[in-house]
Amino acid sequence: MRLERREHRPVYLLVGSPIAAVVSALLLAGILIAIAGAPVLEAYRRILIGAFGSRLSATETLTRATPLILTGLAAATAFRARLWNIGAEGQFYVGAIAVAACGSNMLAGLPGPILIPALLLIGAVAGMVLILIPLWLRLRFSVDEVVTSLLINFIALLFVSMLINGVLKDPMAFGWPQSQSVVDHAMLPKLVARSRLHIGLLIAIVLAVIIHFLQTRTVFGMQSRAAGLSPQGAAFAGVPLTRTLVKVACLSGGLAGLAGAIEVLGVKGYVTTDLSPGFGYSGIVVAMLANLNPLGVVLAALFTATMFVGADGMSRSLAIPTYIADVTVALSLLTMLVALFFTQYRIRR
Repeated sequence: MRLERREHRPVYLLVGSPIAAVVSALLLAGILIAIAGAPVLEAYRRILIGAFGSRLSATETLTRATPLILTGLAAATAFRARLWNIGAEGQFYVGAIAVAACGSNMLAGLPGPILIPALLLIGAVAGMVLILIPLWLRLRFSVDEVVTSLLINFIALLFVSMLINGVLKDPMAFGWPQSQSVVDHAMLPKLVARSRLHIGLLIAIVLAVIIHFLQTRTVFGMQSRAAGLSPQGAAFAGVPLTRTLVKVACLSGGLAGLAGAIEVLGVKGYVTTDLSPGFGYSGIVVAMLANLNPLGVVLAALFTATMFVGADGMSRSLAIPTYIADVTVALSLLTMLVALFFTQYRIRR
């Protein structure tokens, strides 16, 4: 037996591999649920009910999916060009703290229609600036960006912690470490009354469509794909690798920073060190589940949010640990990697 690289990947493999990966992950997670002493099918039914069984749960699931779409797009955009951006968590936080600083002090006097787009842009730019640091180290000194972008996450979180315990600390928070709140007219409009669901969801979906268009119908998309498939071949064909990677990095970091900005303006209104339950890292899982497809990122983020939100209802009703949701998402990533391998290679006897 030997592995042979496929010259052409059939459409049914590209479409079916994410579905097969998710189904396999659910089957494997079902074993853990059975070991925990609960009926497997009932547990999954409870997850769906917990995620979409009511108006409140459905809006919460979509609210949770919004930052996952953006961080998933950030990872997918970078990974397609072989720029391994593992720093979306840090970019998320610097985007959030930049918005909190400007939305509560410097730009608070602007009217809402001007203030909201300005703050979203500021959050995106903050994320761009942070990702350019590991990119510069890679281009100048050939330092692996996996390590540098990952370590910068911790630096960014400590920097945010310093600010919210210092110059940006809210004096009305009774000693709780949180930033000052942005002004009320800077908050994003709600999509559903009496819920936390905001127009950030629509922004994220529109951005997914735009990025899909950029990657499939523009010169920039062709250059970024070429840089990812073969940097040497792309350089030989005249693709400006450095310029292309800078553009990809700015797009990726900007999306992650925008995710932090939208989370502040749409949900919290202020920044704490637990603002993100791991959106930056979960975005990597979302991107891989989507096979780096921007449109697939929306569905993958919805699946991930469903597991996280629905697991709470399942845990309460069946006395099963909520960590099974984390295990299921992690298994989905592993099974997706196996599925991607077999979309690229076949077994020959």
